[in-house]
This record gives sequence, C-alpha cells and structure tokens, in this order.
Amino acid sequence: MKSSNPYIGRFAPSPSGPLHFGSLVCALGSYLDAQSHGGQWLLRMEDLDPPREEPGAATRILNSLEAHGLHWHGPVVWQSKRHALYEETLEQLRKKELLYPCYCSRSQIRENGGHDNLKCRVKIADSGACALRLQCAGGEEAFIDIWRGKQCQPIREDTILKRRDGLHAYQLAVVVDDIAQGITQVVRGADLLDTTGAQIRLFHILGAKLPTFGHLPLVMGPGGRQKLSKQNHAPAIDDNKAAVNLCTALGFLGFHVSQALEQGSTEHILNWATARWQRHQIDNHDRQLH
Repeated sequence: MKSSNPYIGRFAPSPSGPLHFGSLVCALGSYLDAQSHGGQWLLRMEDLDPPREEPGAATRILNSLEAHGLHWHGPVVWQSKRHALYEETLEQLRKKELLYPCYCSRSQIRENGGHDNLKCRVKIADSGACALRLQCAGGEEAFIDIWRGKQCQPIREDTILKRRDGLHAYQLAVVVDDIAQGITQVVRGADLLDTTGAQIRLFHILGAKLPTFGHLPLVMGPGGRQKLSKQNHAPAIDDNKAAVNLCTALGFLGFHVSQALEQGSTEHILNWATARWQRHQIDNHDRQLH
C-alpha cells in the first residue's frame, strides 16, 4: 500500500501516566498505517500541562514503546521546548486581529451552557487572568475520516489557544506541531474525533495543508461506559509481555491472530502485521477488551 506521496504520521502521548492498553492500540495502529505505506512514524511528547504530568511517565512511555518494537523515526519532539513557536503563531493571529481575551471561568461557562462568543469579543479588557480565544466560531467543518466516514462538525465556540493559567492550549500546539513536522496522516483514538473540526478551522486560518484524519476504536473500561484511560486509572502495560500485548492489540483492531504468533519476537509480529494491514478491515467499534 505504498504511495507516491510522502507519508508522515505521528504518535503523540501525554506523560500523565504510563502507557496502558488503549494507548498501545493507538500507537500500534498509527505505526502500522505508517509502515504499510512506507512512511515515517514520528514521536511527539505532549508535555504542555505540568500539573497533570506524572514524574517519570515520559521515560516509561518511551521505554514501553521500545520494548514493544515500536521504533520511531528521528528525535522525540517535546512540546515543552516549543513555546517560542506557539508564541510566534499567536503573534501572527494577533496581527490578523483574530485573538481576544476571555475572562470567563469554567464554572461561568458551565452555568451559562457554553461560552458567549459575542459578549466576550466586545468586553473591555479586565485586569484579571484571561485566556486567549481565536475568533473562529460559525459554520461547520467537513472532512472524511479514514474509519468513521464523512464528518460535519459545527464550530459553535471560539477556540481557546492559551489558557487562563498561561499554558498553551492543546488545540494550538497540536496544529502548530503537525504543520511544523509536515504531518500528512493523523491516526489517533476516537476520543479526539470531536476536536478535529476546530483543529481543521485553525489549519485553514493558518493557510496550511490539511492532513488526513483517522480515528481508531477506543478500548472501553469496565462497564463499557468510559474509555480506558490514565484518568480512570488504567493499569500500565507489562513490558515483559510485549509479544502477548501486541497480539492482543492486533486482535482488538480486527486481525485474526494465532497463538503461535505470540511466541515470535516483536519484530516478527510487527512485520507480520505490517504485511497484512488493510484499513478497511479494522473493526472501528469502541468496545471492551474480551
């Protein structure tokens, strides 16, 4: 499935905890899609939120990926070292008069049933802490997701690009970094599907070429009501069982895996899966692991 166009994909975990099984499914899916297209698979650590980070989690994530044979191309990109790039982008948007301060607290927004874009846009500057919002609400963004098909997402709220606490927001950093790294394919978990429309809007505003988006199925936790996640205390994967973990993840993605494959090396398993990767065969239903 190699293409004449260069394929550049990425995996971008946040160091809020070690790699768990849901994260492994996303990492494996994005890795195999890149490998099967003869592309690059980059690694970006989204370490922009120190209060949520777990000490040592970034190192554990890197070690787990290595243990599972998921080797990335080039150096790891750390968002915490790219503040100047984010500020440069904010300055571009300021010059276009597309940024404005928002002094609303989360509780106020929640009580009002959402952010009042027009009220904040005309409000006189306050002396308190503020977020920076992008003037972008209105209309919708449509795109074709690799696994979820046609999507139309209304942009009802002006996107926060810098938080009240002074930290750069995810929606800013993820788009700026994807542009800077030349990402052509964004393969990630379906929990981020709803953020895509706002990101596409920012791509357009910055005059950048859009990547193709694909959202993989989520591994759901006990009861099937919430995704398996670090916030829900999902257990870390056991790096000593890498072959079994890879085969289990392949089974979740829709592969028919034999028990004999579990006895092979991680390299053999990944080569086997790369040769058989077909996008249309992926089971895109969010579900519990059985």
